[in-house]
Amino acid sequence: MQGQTKPLVSFRHVKKTYDGETLVVKDLNLDIQKGEFLTLLGPSGSGKTTCLMMLAGFEYPTDGEIWLDGQLLNRIPPHKRNIGMVFQNYALFPHLTVAQNLEYPLKVRKVPPDEQASRVKRALEMVGMGKLGKRMPSQLSGGQQQRVALARALVFNPQLVLMDEPLGALDKQLREHMQLELKALHEALGLTFVYVTHDQSEALTMSDRVAVFDQGEIQQLDTVDRLYESPRNLFVANFIGDNNRLKGMVVAKDGEYCGLRLADGTTVRALNVANAGVGTQAMAVIRPERLSVEPRPAVTANVIHAETLDAIYFGDHVRLRCRGPGDTECFVKVALDHDGHSRAHPGARIALSFREDHLKILN
Repeated sequence: MQGQTKPLVSFRHVKKTYDGETLVVKDLNLDIQKGEFLTLLGPSGSGKTTCLMMLAGFEYPTDGEIWLDGQLLNRIPPHKRNIGMVFQNYALFPHLTVAQNLEYPLKVRKVPPDEQASRVKRALEMVGMGKLGKRMPSQLSGGQQQRVALARALVFNPQLVLMDEPLGALDKQLREHMQLELKALHEALGLTFVYVTHDQSEALTMSDRVAVFDQGEIQQLDTVDRLYESPRNLFVANFIGDNNRLKGMVVAKDGEYCGLRLADGTTVRALNVANAGVGTQAMAVIRPERLSVEPRPAVTANVIHAETLDAIYFGDHVRLRCRGPGDTECFVKVALDHDGHSRAHPGARIALSFREDHLKILN
């Protein structure tokens, strides 16, 4: 994907309203590169699925343009877009066999009958379903139905594959297994995947880039590591992973950094992403794994004092729930020792240290 300038898909000032008043999608500008795995991530009602439906052709934009490989899509029907689609409920025809389900999109596209069989066979083998072509959908497990739905989306060699929460109906273990399978299939085929989910761990596991949606707008479009390490605002920080919040007043500025006075009078140094001015109230966030429990009262600059409330055992670590400055609740991820024990106990007063660039002031 490096060095490419012409995107495969372009949304240009796209808006969508269903009632003529409320914009579900607000002035969307988005480029999707050929061969990438892009995930549209956000809570229910954020506009991510509407964007996918407009790209698929099941919804039309109220305003703006959608382009696919140089072709304006706005009024082209779905079956003429050369786009494969996998729905959340799989949408398999219950009265057709697995093979017949895959033949259907080929017939719609008038693929010669002698070519249909070889394409169906190849697509089923891609998803590990080569021997189940004669079965009915009702004879398949949820994971198998999901694979058939994916094979049907791939069978006509589309330029683009769209997926609307396709793993939502699967149990946790199978869902995690299918995430790895989808990622491997994407890498093997080199196709462009656009994936919709509200599950942040799913997005982080599979994607090259993630577009985080809220209220019809992209809040941040970035690689998964940058989304996690460098969120642009409080919404992204709270939606991607876990974050502790510390409220205070900015008392000094020093380039990219600032001094933040907390509710208990402690002043800490933070990365001032929001460029908050001196004298303003500000909100800072820090990841639970970026806090370290000090074995003795520390004299380093960035330390907050807290009281442990309880500990939640996770097998490889303990998650401490603490009461921090201003009675704010915060969580700390603490590694276990070789015997599977943690040195931190509920009711203890602890000092938590952190690096200044890990505490970020955001809007």
